[in-house]
Amino acid sequence: MTSAASRKGGRARDERLERDIPEATIARLPVYLRALTALSERDVVTASSEELATAAGVNSAKLRKDLSYLGTYGTRGVGYDVNYLRYQIAREIGLTQDWSVVIVGIGNLGHALANYAGFASRGFQVAGLVDNDPARVGEKVGDLTISSFDDIDAIVSNAAVSIGVIATPASAAQDVCDRLVAAGVSSVLNFAPAVLTVPDYVDVRKVDLSIELQILAYHEQRKANGAAELRASLA
Repeated sequence: MTSAASRKGGRARDERLERDIPEATIARLPVYLRALTALSERDVVTASSEELATAAGVNSAKLRKDLSYLGTYGTRGVGYDVNYLRYQIAREIGLTQDWSVVIVGIGNLGHALANYAGFASRGFQVAGLVDNDPARVGEKVGDLTISSFDDIDAIVSNAAVSIGVIATPASAAQDVCDRLVAAGVSSVLNFAPAVLTVPDYVDVRKVDLSIELQILAYHEQRKANGAAELRASLA
């Protein structure tokens, strides 16, 4: 990078640090990163905002607005340098370093998460698997051995775990969350159908598959009703 470009990049970073990025934009940054990764794997060097927006499934105006929070990385008439923008987004969302994760609750969902190969390629290292069922403790899942829930403090401390994944029944989720936070975890991904109470400094993301299915059911019903109304109008 030239000194002029370095100064420009530095100014962009300073401007970015002076303002908060909206949560909706943060939620879309991983989508842009995935789209950029796919373009890079196809040896695409530059992409226009329209091309990138299409790959990400958003409109180009929203994409340009989102990327403006990161700085000015596009060139008029040329577009975005795919690999450079990919790096900038990865850096923004903290993926230029590896993050250690512990998964609690190794039932069917926990097994699937533990075996998900996409974690490692996206900057996440599963450092421990934990379950409170004595029959599961000692069981191998891939390269990892399921540990007892009593070992959670040591796992979090030894692997510098900052992210905990809860894949337990709803009845156990709050107790598990409390234990993770007490051990030093400051971010939680919750798959349990429960609302968690955490301190202000702890971030929680909830993944509720039943709610997502219900949303899809709503859209299916709307489409079915629309088709029925169309058929009735043509009768």
